[in-house]
Amino acid sequence: MDLRQLAALIAVSETGTFSAAASRLHTVQSNVSAHIARLERILGATLVDRSAGRLTEEGEIVVARARRVQAELDAMVADVISLRHEVIGEVRIGVIGTVARWLVAPLHSRLRQLHPGVHMVVVDASTTSLIPQLLTGNLNLAIANLPVSDDDVTSRPLFDEDMLAIVPDGHPLAGRRALQLDDLADLPLLLPPRGRSYRTAIDAAAASVGVILSPKAEIDGVTLITALALGGLGIGIVPSTGAPMAMEGWRRIPVEGLPRRRVGIVQRRRGMLSAPSRALLQALYEILPGEISHLSGVELLPPPGDADVVAPIPE
Repeated sequence: MDLRQLAALIAVSETGTFSAAASRLHTVQSNVSAHIARLERILGATLVDRSAGRLTEEGEIVVARARRVQAELDAMVADVISLRHEVIGEVRIGVIGTVARWLVAPLHSRLRQLHPGVHMVVVDASTTSLIPQLLTGNLNLAIANLPVSDDDVTSRPLFDEDMLAIVPDGHPLAGRRALQLDDLADLPLLLPPRGRSYRTAIDAAAASVGVILSPKAEIDGVTLITALALGGLGIGIVPSTGAPMAMEGWRRIPVEGLPRRRVGIVQRRRGMLSAPSRALLQALYEILPGEISHLSGVELLPPPGDADVVAPIPE
């Protein structure tokens, strides 16, 4: 087995055809076919269903592992280069939308100042979409809702934020300075689906005071909940950064008794962080206090003290 065979299979999985894979790899289709055929002989399994034009179940398993191998190779190259006192390479980070809108620009700016040779790629998605990409190696890091219930990842908290309701000005509750949990019982709420980390926390808090919530709609993604609430679908329950400070015709009202949402940095448990990933973490921890100081209802949490997370980057 060699790396060209794995690269060919990854290319087929991502482009959908042997010819498109060949174009991506700057080779001819016969080479791609030969590499995959050899890989299939080595593994004793069909990896690509030629008639259907897609990977088999065995092929999907091999591609998931192959992406991790490729990520480790990229990290190895970046680490060796960094030993020559220059951090160069790519770091791919996933960020939940409510955080991405205020964090990505200053993070990118600081990273460029510290390490101009590091290229940052950002994926904006919900936590449930980011974690699988992290596990397959498509992402190096993710800023996501905590906790994440997967034994293959580890996480460290960054900040906590208050939960609030988005209420229209004409609503009977619009004049309230704060809502109680029992105020939510009969409201047309927009909530995350059951099983999501902070939906579980909301339900548990409500149940502890005898309140049962019956959402009008369940939506995966805080940004979408906010957009639909502002569109009049219902009253959104979102973390503080999920609702703009200035919303004409709408009120941000804290909900007392709801636990705060915790956001943290997540990485794969196995494997070392590459030099570009460590550089990004360095930039993140430098800018975070200043950025959070401008936000309402958000509390910065102490940074980690272990050297494995923010390892020294050569100057």
